[in-house]
Amino acid sequence: MNDVVNPASYENLAISERDNGLFVVTLNRPTKRNALDVATIEELIRFFSGARMAGVRAVVLSGEGDHFCAGLDLVEHWKADRSPDDFMHVCLRWHEAFNKMEYGGVPIIAALKGAVVGGGLELASAAHIRVIDPGTYFALPEGQRGIFTGGGATIRVSDMIGKYRMIDMILTGRVYQGQEAVDLGLAQYITEDGGSMAKAMELAEQIAQNLPLTNFAICSAISHLNNMSGMDAAYAEAVVGGVVNTQPAARERLEAFANKTAARVRPNS
Repeated sequence: MNDVVNPASYENLAISERDNGLFVVTLNRPTKRNALDVATIEELIRFFSGARMAGVRAVVLSGEGDHFCAGLDLVEHWKADRSPDDFMHVCLRWHEAFNKMEYGGVPIIAALKGAVVGGGLELASAAHIRVIDPGTYFALPEGQRGIFTGGGATIRVSDMIGKYRMIDMILTGRVYQGQEAVDLGLAQYITEDGGSMAKAMELAEQIAQNLPLTNFAICSAISHLNNMSGMDAAYAEAVVGGVVNTQPAARERLEAFANKTAARVRPNS
């Protein structure tokens, strides 16, 4: 087994393989509400750096226990008594992990529950799709802790909900949950039966059926395109479209559409 996807090679992540290249990656520090320590970040970097080459076609990201992730392991941070230079490099490793997720080309569906707080929200925001249940709650309590974000909230969370809403969350500790969180853009799906994992698995199984190169473009190129000027993005989109839309593996699917044997897009019932 490729060491990237070998469950025995991880301590803070639980890795399990399902059918069709679908993997479940679970934060496995429930007694710490899955707070992110240095070791967990390094394991995230290792998995998501090699996931695509290891044949991973989709990932469901979850947390063991009652909570997804309570953010930075504040106890570890306090005990380490880091220098500014030390903590700057900790933050850079967080960015490395989350960039590997967002730009790595493997679709990531986050099954969220309980606390999605601080760095936990930064982690969730690096996923491509977020599913919540009614008990999931989002917060950025850094202002009350006397600290500042370091894992991309100023980039991804502000992109999801807007700069001033994010600033409000940090300044006041405001908590969002339920339909309000979905309407705001913190998640795309909410389950009424409390089963965010079941919905995330359903989405991941569907997404894993897509062609890998198409998923790679969707889960990598779109983020890159959004970082470009309009003219540069239009050119780059054309290049990506030229490669993806002529891939040999798509011929069978295009033929099915031309022959009217492919599933049609229908309105919601």
